[in-house]
Amino acid sequence: MNEVVLRTEGLSKSYGTLKAVDDLNLEVFKGEIFGFLGPNGAGKTTSISMMCGLLQPDAGKVFIDSVSISEGDASIRARMGVCPQEVVLWDRSTCIEQLQFMGEMYGMAGHEARQRGEQLIQEFDLQEKSNTQAHKLSGGMRRRLNLAMSLIHDPDILVLDEPEVGLDPQSRVKIREYIQSLGREKTVILTTHNMDEADRVTDRVAIMDHGSILVLDTPDALKRSVGEGSVLELQLITDKLGEEEARKALSDLGDDITVDILDGSLTLHAPDVFTLLPGITERLASIGVGYGEVRVRENTLEDVFIQLTGRRLRS
Repeated sequence: MNEVVLRTEGLSKSYGTLKAVDDLNLEVFKGEIFGFLGPNGAGKTTSISMMCGLLQPDAGKVFIDSVSISEGDASIRARMGVCPQEVVLWDRSTCIEQLQFMGEMYGMAGHEARQRGEQLIQEFDLQEKSNTQAHKLSGGMRRRLNLAMSLIHDPDILVLDEPEVGLDPQSRVKIREYIQSLGREKTVILTTHNMDEADRVTDRVAIMDHGSILVLDTPDALKRSVGEGSVLELQLITDKLGEEEARKALSDLGDDITVDILDGSLTLHAPDVFTLLPGITERLASIGVGYGEVRVRENTLEDVFIQLTGRRLRS
């Protein structure tokens, strides 16, 4: 049976008339990598800020091993490590100085904090920059150092807000591999806009919008829930009026089929698009709508995300 290490009950937060998080009830299991997905403004960062004790909720509670973080002592909150989206470093301090100082802030002895810092510097491939001031580091190095600082006190729960944002491919792979290596050893909670990252590293994901969780399951289960794994992408050769005609022509293909047409691109989810393809092309031909490239692929987590939250851009 899965052991619950973090639980929220009725967690809510408003900013004026905006309900940022609305009655969030959630359980995170020990040793899992848990992902929060959602559009901008969905409530992800507000949720994890309340979970970490960095933001006071309007209502509800957060529990770590059944102890409320607002009612427990500092040792309860110290069981969490937090790596924010914005890199927070002291520009004139070296990598090892930053790690040692952060460890001492958590109550570690100076020599112990330095020893742990040297270990993390090795793990994050920063050994050549150990005595380099932070303002001289590349963006990827700064991000890796920031993550190392969140781990200095060896927390049981690690919270990462957009850990891969702004990284080059090599740094993304390094961070991703490190997050995966922490699975089972620690509990990891992360927010991300990167669907590929979430699909690769998380055990379960919650997709949020407008402050509420829409779905919560494993990535594979969520992908199976949309068209059972088959997606047809077809580039239409038509105008906006033709798009509407195509939508009407394909609207009655079946109850378990979804059709989306945007800017001349048709995306169709179905249990078996191969069997539907001849009928689709025949219907398009009957209304004079041509098409170009045709592609069939498996569902992705991004397909699930778009179906649930829509294509509208968020500020």
